[in-house]
Amino acid sequence: MKISYHGHSVVKIQTGGKTILIDPFITGNGLTDLAASEEKPDAILLTHAHNDHVGDTVDIAKSSGAVVVAPVELANYLSGQGLDAVGMNLGGAKEFEFGKVKFTKAFHSSSYTAEDGEVIYGGMPAGILFEAEGKTVYHAGDTEVFGDMEIIGKRHSIDLAFVPIGDFFTMGPEDAAYAVELINPKTAVPIHYNTFPPIKQDPEQFKQAVKQAEVKIMEPGDSIDL
Repeated sequence: MKISYHGHSVVKIQTGGKTILIDPFITGNGLTDLAASEEKPDAILLTHAHNDHVGDTVDIAKSSGAVVVAPVELANYLSGQGLDAVGMNLGGAKEFEFGKVKFTKAFHSSSYTAEDGEVIYGGMPAGILFEAEGKTVYHAGDTEVFGDMEIIGKRHSIDLAFVPIGDFFTMGPEDAAYAVELINPKTAVPIHYNTFPPIKQDPEQFKQAVKQAEVKIMEPGDSIDL
């Protein structure tokens, strides 16, 4: 399994000949190395409805035929946009041909602002557990630290965790380090920082605060093999 990071919260997973994109915010993402028109994933996984996470989902899914897996209210909206969308809820898991997806709790908000300015309710925000090839990847989405992260870590042996550190809209570096302590992954990667001025952070602060997991600070385009 190859996992690559592409700025903000964009993660690409390649496994078993399939490609999965998580939160494909590409257009307007000044940190990314991707071009939305070139992405042809088999699946898109969404943690919540905010525009900086839904991103280019509609255009990419329409051009590639990708199935979109998202919180149920967001999936219903995307189905109305003509996408093949599967709606799931917190605690639910499903085996797909590309891997197993489970939605976990996240503490945040979730709404999508359409081009006409309409604000659309996106349901509950989520984290995502993805399992394939005997490995488990956790994408925390946008969240603060919360006690039930310990349950996630105890119930799942997490090989790689992506955690937001930007502060202001999510937890900051120190709280994210405590989240890593609760989740107990083998490796942790900071995400959701430096995209916009309010979330400017030094990831080294996070790395120094994490004591019991390896921390990899990934630049856009960097990848990890599991």
